[in-house]
Amino acid sequence: MILVAPSLLAADYGRLHQQINMVENAGADWLHFDIMDGHFVPNLSYGADMVRQMRTNSSLFFDVHLMVEEPLNFLPMFEHCGADQITVHYEACSDLPAVISYLRQRHIKVGISVKPQTSEEVLQPFLHDIDNVLIMTVEPGFGGQQFMPDMLPKIKRTAQMIAEHKITLEVDGGINPQTAELCFENGADVFVAGNAIFKAQNPAEIIRQLHQLGEK
Repeated sequence: MILVAPSLLAADYGRLHQQINMVENAGADWLHFDIMDGHFVPNLSYGADMVRQMRTNSSLFFDVHLMVEEPLNFLPMFEHCGADQITVHYEACSDLPAVISYLRQRHIKVGISVKPQTSEEVLQPFLHDIDNVLIMTVEPGFGGQQFMPDMLPKIKRTAQMIAEHKITLEVDGGINPQTAELCFENGADVFVAGNAIFKAQNPAEIIRQLHQLGEK
């Protein structure tokens, strides 16, 4: 099943409630929140308070992507913000098992993300304990970047690695109907799209095209 996760990083923050209602009515499955600390990535975004406020405005699955150094230090402020899933970066954690345990104990789905230059093999020891793998198809930090096609073999290898587990395979970075099709062909089933949806004249049509990949 294909899941579409519009990234609020590309939304109009002056009309955020309306933007969320728009993608929800257009058929989005998840909302993707990019949390950046200015250290792990060279950008700042927003924090747990915004996620908490948006929770009152949406029934969608909240997919919170922590692009922060030592996410274990941030989890207490995010556990009560309405996140359904929290994804952390392998590269940012000095104690990944502790992060996984913290989220598991609080019944929050666990995701691990890897940057383009990090091998998917680092995830192997954790596959029995996580729900989602997020493959970055750009260098994390800024929206609107160009998709990196050399990530396609990595997506395929990851899909093969997690095939025996109930783990979703998410891709993020330069995703539109064309690049999503390439990712789908290599095993991805969750698509984070920012500009392709929020900057489109007809966001519902973009979401429809992404969902349609699963029907081919």
